[in-house]
Amino acid sequence: MIDQTHVEALYDCDVIDNRGEKIGSVKRVWLEDGTGRPMWAEVHTGLFGMKESFVPIQQGSVAGGAITVPVTKQQVKDSPSMHTADDHMTDEEQDALYAHYGMIPQAKTGEHDRLGDPGRHAAGQRGKGEQRAAGDRHAADDRRDAGDAAEVTLSEEKLDVGTRKVEAGRVRLVKHTVTEQRTITVPVTHEEVRVVREPVRGDADRTGKAFTDEQAEMTLHREEPVVRKRTEATERVRLEKDSVTEQKDIKGEVRRERVEVERDGDRRDRR
Repeated sequence: MIDQTHVEALYDCDVIDNRGEKIGSVKRVWLEDGTGRPMWAEVHTGLFGMKESFVPIQQGSVAGGAITVPVTKQQVKDSPSMHTADDHMTDEEQDALYAHYGMIPQAKTGEHDRLGDPGRHAAGQRGKGEQRAAGDRHAADDRRDAGDAAEVTLSEEKLDVGTRKVEAGRVRLVKHTVTEQRTITVPVTHEEVRVVREPVRGDADRTGKAFTDEQAEMTLHREEPVVRKRTEATERVRLEKDSVTEQKDIKGEVRRERVEVERDGDRRDRR
């Protein structure tokens, strides 16, 4: 793995892919802001070395004046073009490179700072030991140019609560046939016989049937109940849904950042 001790030896080194093919030569090295760990090498590729491509060197190895990286030459040729400004690489640019090479960054530490061309430092009559620290001085100069201000960005989490429709249960209408007894009172009539006796007046009703057997007969009638059944619809039953809105309390944990001001003297007192 390449670390800070290899930075000075990386310039103008040949970059070899995982198949042993030469990709190009290193012209710039990009360092992780804060740690100074080498992250990317800016390599000149193409027929005349006019194209600049970014190659991941975090997992590379240095041997024999060359860097061997775990990617292919074609991947480097197809890598996205970077339009970096002020010698800094933003998180979006890093993400584009990580996505292209199929890599997952171990941690996000902010912007990556690029180490300047060693020829520029040599012109300023700096030794090799000073060149490794030049990246720190460069970052400090940028902060002073911003107005002698130091700042941090605070973040906090918010709860975004929505709703989704889920099945709460099913309701069915089931019709059954039930037999029950009904008692209905029905008036019925019947005929009864009544003997009426009345005296005979004069000779008007005399007949020649005296002292002979004779009988008279009548038919009696009665009513009896007759039961018939008929089917008729009595009512309709249906299911309908109503939407009822109620209030529910949703609890969740959110994080937020806060800042405290510490002075160097305060930390020494704690120790």
